[in-house]
Amino acid sequence: MNIRVLIMLSLLVGIGTVLHAAIPGLSIMGVKPDLLLSMMFLGIFLFPKTKYVLLLSLTSGIVAALTTTAAGGQIANIMDKPISAFVVLALFLFMKNKVNDNISAPVLTFIGTVISGSVFTGIVALIASLPEGGFIGLLVTAVLPAAAINTVIMVVVYPIVQTIMKRTNLAYN
Repeated sequence: MNIRVLIMLSLLVGIGTVLHAAIPGLSIMGVKPDLLLSMMFLGIFLFPKTKYVLLLSLTSGIVAALTTTAAGGQIANIMDKPISAFVVLALFLFMKNKVNDNISAPVLTFIGTVISGSVFTGIVALIASLPEGGFIGLLVTAVLPAAAINTVIMVVVYPIVQTIMKRTNLAYN
């Protein structure tokens, strides 16, 4: 593994951790929008290799589990990150030469956040036995706002980071 890539991925996880920890758990049962996902997806778009995605998704899942406020969120975070990461990786590689990266990155971020949130919410529903309507409530109050916020973050950050990566000769694609 390339040490430069590992350093970049660790920086993204660190930034995502701060974003994840700083957002208060205001929705049902302490579930909050997961902004760590935007940094995880950014890492996937910058370094779309299976070994990096596996490491990034597991690290992101563990860090999110440590900073979650949701009941049952520890297990759910560790499980939803790898699932959503590899779905996003597959879609990104499929779309790589067909769609401009500045378009596909935000779209895939939205899709990936919805997938991650759905898996997370489903697992929390099983573990914490959500009240009736809790699954839909979590989707509306946490997952969709997180998907919108992560998409906006990606629209702004991805082109900037891409330019920096090319200028500093860190581009790996």
